[in-house]
Amino acid sequence: MTALKGQTVNPTTDAPAIAPATESDVLRNISLVRDEITNTAAKLDARELAGLAAHLSQGGRVFVAGAGRSGLVLRMAAMRLMHLGLTVHIAGDTTTPAITSGDLLLVASGSGTTSGVVKSAETAAKAGARIAAFTTNPDSPLAGLADALVIIPAAQKTDHGSSVSRQYSGSLFEQVLFLATEAIFQSLWDNTDEPAEDLWLRHANLE
Repeated sequence: MTALKGQTVNPTTDAPAIAPATESDVLRNISLVRDEITNTAAKLDARELAGLAAHLSQGGRVFVAGAGRSGLVLRMAAMRLMHLGLTVHIAGDTTTPAITSGDLLLVASGSGTTSGVVKSAETAAKAGARIAAFTTNPDSPLAGLADALVIIPAAQKTDHGSSVSRQYSGSLFEQVLFLATEAIFQSLWDNTDEPAEDLWLRHANLE
């Protein structure tokens, strides 16, 4: 393998040489990502989003479960919900208690078939908890378990030949998931009388 100028190649891997990105490359792809997010977000169903937000307003604890990059987005959403004063737990953390009736499980899976996420939803359903889900697939097992469902019309991460997105492996789903959860947080906050300064008092101080 021939290294590009200024690039070190690890001979123990099969990684291809990557040419440096130019300014025009970056600008072109900023437009690509922006336009795909804008077009996909415009297709979100506001009733579905409002329905999910209503479940967050019903009280009870909120549990968050997701894998990979979708799970990271939901962790960001969990922080914002905590800032609103909700009691939020991340599935898998050692201090996360058992989910029970009256609680809400918030989950996301582009395919709706991610085994750990579906298993969490099945466990929550058996415990009598409500389930709020984001997915691309309305016919998936996860969608079938959901009490509140938001469909994000993005390509699934294994749909490499999709005409929906030119981005790689589920990126569009994760980007619009972030946008959707931020919009839900902002809408819930708008319906409180708490200033930002009060929300900030709940922010972690043991960082």
